Amino acid sequence: MTAATHSTLFPQVPETADAVLDGLDPEQREVALALNGPVCVLAGAGTGKTRAITHRIAYGVRAGILQPASVLAVTFTNRAAGEMRGRLRQLGAGGVQARTFHSAALRQLQFFWPKAVGGELPRLLERKIQLVADAAARCRIRLDRNELRDVTSEIEWAKVTQTVPADYPAAVAKSVREAPRDPAEIGQIYSMYEQLKRDRSVIDFEDVLLLTVGILQDRHDIADQIRRQYQHFVVDEYQDVSPLQQRLLDLWLGDRDNLCVVGDASQTIYSFTGATPDHLLNFRTRHPGATVVKLVRDYRSTPQVVHLANGLLSQARGRAAEHRLELISQRDPGPEPVYTEYADEPAEAEGTARRIRDLIAAGVPAGEIAVLYRINAQSEVYEQALADAGVPYQLRGAERFFERQEVREAGIALRGAARAGGNDSLLDDAEDLPAQVRAVLSTKGWTSTPPAGSGAVRDRWESLAALVRLSEDFARAKPGATLSDLVGELDERAAAQHAPTVQGVTLASLHAAKGLEWDAVFLVGLTEGMMPITYAKTDEQVEEERRLLYVGVTRARVHLTLSWALSRSPGGRANRRPSRFLKGLRPGSGSLGTLGGGAGSVERGSGPVRRKARGPVLCRVCGATLTEAGAMKLMRCEDCPSDMDEALYERLRDWRSEQARELGQPAYCVFTDKTLMAIAERVPATDGELASIAGVGVRKLDRFGAEVLAICAGEDGGTSEDEV
Repeated sequence: MTAATHSTLFPQVPETADAVLDGLDPEQREVALALNGPVCVLAGAGTGKTRAITHRIAYGVRAGILQPASVLAVTFTNRAAGEMRGRLRQLGAGGVQARTFHSAALRQLQFFWPKAVGGELPRLLERKIQLVADAAARCRIRLDRNELRDVTSEIEWAKVTQTVPADYPAAVAKSVREAPRDPAEIGQIYSMYEQLKRDRSVIDFEDVLLLTVGILQDRHDIADQIRRQYQHFVVDEYQDVSPLQQRLLDLWLGDRDNLCVVGDASQTIYSFTGATPDHLLNFRTRHPGATVVKLVRDYRSTPQVVHLANGLLSQARGRAAEHRLELISQRDPGPEPVYTEYADEPAEAEGTARRIRDLIAAGVPAGEIAVLYRINAQSEVYEQALADAGVPYQLRGAERFFERQEVREAGIALRGAARAGGNDSLLDDAEDLPAQVRAVLSTKGWTSTPPAGSGAVRDRWESLAALVRLSEDFARAKPGATLSDLVGELDERAAAQHAPTVQGVTLASLHAAKGLEWDAVFLVGLTEGMMPITYAKTDEQVEEERRLLYVGVTRARVHLTLSWALSRSPGGRANRRPSRFLKGLRPGSGSLGTLGGGAGSVERGSGPVRRKARGPVLCRVCGATLTEAGAMKLMRCEDCPSDMDEALYERLRDWRSEQARELGQPAYCVFTDKTLMAIAERVPATDGELASIAGVGVRKLDRFGAEVLAICAGEDGGTSEDEV
């Protein structure tokens, strides 16, 4: 078992401080023992950085060197902070504060506001986009939905870089940043936005940091009080620190240097939010006596994946590239990365879905597979393809698991059953802990088979199913555990935001995938214009795109597929080129050397059998060229009038629900709503007409075609007993 392989879900708490160090590799152990003075950990992807820093904190606490309440560990996402709290708890170091920058600052702001300013802290604005819209309207500037989102992002960038409205145009010019509107207009909207916040007595998330900084600068007594509370600081993902966050960190530290930072300049992918690796790269300049430890043993990925990741960075340029880490895989060899070229985007999506279905059939869990793309707009065609292939999926979201209503309700029900014990008739026939949980959650909507559909009902079931799986894992790890024990575990996980996973293939943008990992990763849409993205103009912007692809590659443990399409739509001009970042990596484009017998393979992806080369897809109502997947499925623009047979559509929906129930699958795995709409609009009468509808592949035609055509012909579409 390697030093950073995943432990069981419920490991035993180490008995002694020295036992905390067991299983660490030499470099991780060096991190854990470096408890004094400034420490800089340069940690490559998959090298166990979270393991190293949590064991460092736990060792210091267990050895009596650090007091739990005196340690503040900060990171950038609630998920990462929750994971850190969960690991520290498992190591016997409960009581350590592990928070995001915003969460830590908000707690301090709420506590000190009455003393520093007086009165109550203004209400926190959860979403600023509506206020930005109001500000634009006051300025008589019209913004469409996309512009509104982009201007909101610009205001956020300005605030984290400590740029006031009047200085925004000059700051944009200096940063070579492409503003979505005239910078003077954005500056005007920004100024009005700040005015409206004051008028309405609200603050936004950036204000939380700005106001905390302001109080600590102006009130030395408050700054001293915080510094007496926190003696030791740990900052994860330090390459993502913004100037404003660094200023807050400096104020927390004061003139002390008990600071440990962890980061990787090659994973700097958030510069558009104000993040910069300069603080990480300049750490040794600011702290000449710092201890520097490099973690390069990759426990996540096979040598084949690591070889590709190293090769990708070997072509990088710029300051971050000068500090790149050469990873060394600690895993057994695996399959070579696969490079696949497709004729068009729908073919790429359908080919990806087929490969995923094959992996699942070979034993790879759906929850250990991810499809990663550059922008969220690419998800639709993959959602469609996975649904058509009968593969469950989930879009990467940010909602906290334990804050979902159904999870809160389930917790209340489990707690009540635990208190009732043997007096709860629900538990009469439940022989073990998982059976008890299934019995209780069956009153809240859990069933042994998932419901049809992909909406709120399905989401609720997935949450409850995750709790059932957690109870099964808990029972295996702790034989003899009671329902009360499980409730206690859930309470501690809720406090730490340490959520169990929900099953299904993950669809996510490359940015959203940061910090995650899967057994199998599909990197899709790797063409010039998408990777690097069209608006990456400067050398540094292009290099950040390369780092983004590097992050995607290093999410894979074993299976890695990289693909691209030569045209957007079927029959379109094949004028796209694979990403420049793949040059020298994919076979036939030069060579960076081989590992394990080869540098991967290139396959020519083929679409479904029915695909034939044809010209642009045109709207059958107005004649416009169709480019979106949903519109091409309907063969009309989304806003063109529909001639759908409503009664037929309802009959098809009823039939689909029955099929999904019998198959034990979500309804979208039979046919998606868009496919049913297309069938109800075109009312096919033959196999050929039905097969011409996108979403009706050969497999589904064979399986469902006769029944669908019968329904379209006015028959019930059922199967008689004689036909069984």
